[in-house]
Amino acid sequence: MRVLVADDEPMGVLMLSRSLERWGLEVVVARDGEEAWRMIQDGGIAMAILDWMMPGADGPEVCRRIRKDERYAHMHLILLTARNSRADVVAGLDAGADDYLIKPFDPEELRARVHVGIRVLTLQDRLAERVAELQEALTNVKQLSGLLPICSYCKRIRGDENYWERVESYLTEHTDAKFSHGICPECYDTVMAEIDGPDGDAGKATSSSMTAGKPPAAKS
Repeated sequence: MRVLVADDEPMGVLMLSRSLERWGLEVVVARDGEEAWRMIQDGGIAMAILDWMMPGADGPEVCRRIRKDERYAHMHLILLTARNSRADVVAGLDAGADDYLIKPFDPEELRARVHVGIRVLTLQDRLAERVAELQEALTNVKQLSGLLPICSYCKRIRGDENYWERVESYLTEHTDAKFSHGICPECYDTVMAEIDGPDGDAGKATSSSMTAGKPPAAKS
């Protein structure tokens, strides 16, 4: 996970960078607000720790720019500042920051807040994957809710590649349905009528011949 540290104080940047790298994070550094904004636009940054007072754009201004652009809506933003009044905290959060850390910061508090951000980003990724899965499933369902070209004689369906296929084959391909073949009462009566013939003797002859181990005699 790439984390942007934006601060114009070299010592503060060094302390932050070493701590984040010790926790297994990849760190990129910006020396002012405008540079931070350019690096964010380059992409690949999941979290940003922004100093409030920086040359160019300050921390709250960078937060506002990020929140106005949907491409960076997922980013977790932490404001770092010596300001500790209630009004400053509210102003920082209103600008779009997710969290707020007072200078001089305690390393353990920084670790805890960074790990909260990692958990939030991880949950966002899982939610995005789940939404993508549901959208794909919904697309597959919609394929069967439209107009299906079906032959009025053989009941085959014309697929996407203009190939006619049996109904069960088409449904198996486009859904998770499984088929178990049987025979309905009406079809059973029709088939038995065809076997028995018009005088009803064929079925009996077949049954008797099978019993005797001989093939049925052909009718003249």
